[in-house]
Amino acid sequence: MIVFRLAQPADYDEVARITRDSYLAAGHFDSAEHPYMQQIQQVAERAEAAQIWVAERAGEVVGAVTLAQKGEPYADIALADELEMRMLVVDPAVQRGGIGKALVAAVIKQARSLDGVQAVSLTTGDSWVSAHALYQSMGFGRVSERDWPVPGTEVWLRVYRLEL
Repeated sequence: MIVFRLAQPADYDEVARITRDSYLAAGHFDSAEHPYMQQIQQVAERAEAAQIWVAERAGEVVGAVTLAQKGEPYADIALADELEMRMLVVDPAVQRGGIGKALVAAVIKQARSLDGVQAVSLTTGDSWVSAHALYQSMGFGRVSERDWPVPGTEVWLRVYRLEL
């Protein structure tokens, strides 16, 4: 059974490791020293500005996701009626076991519990094909007019949205 709960300070090191390992294993970055990689591994600082939720299985943290709403520091694309899902990661050692899907389902459930939230939105890399497949399989649709470039790069990010 997978438990979805708010991250606690004792979880932060494991969330940082899973984030680093999953981004590197997927080939999104060549090094953990990349400035963005350094930033997303600062879990305590992120937790001060956003909600970080973890997936726990058999007492072990196996995944995490950051949630934000419009106007919050970690909201990149959220509209007023959206809960934005960011940095969804699953430990590479247990990927392909349904944890990512369970995390997305838990985010959707959380979004439905929030007043004024009518949709879940997210951004994903243009080449992150397995992520696209997961989101599409769960009902998310592309919102290509909201796609945006990573500042200072030629990398484009895709926006997906799920109406609740």
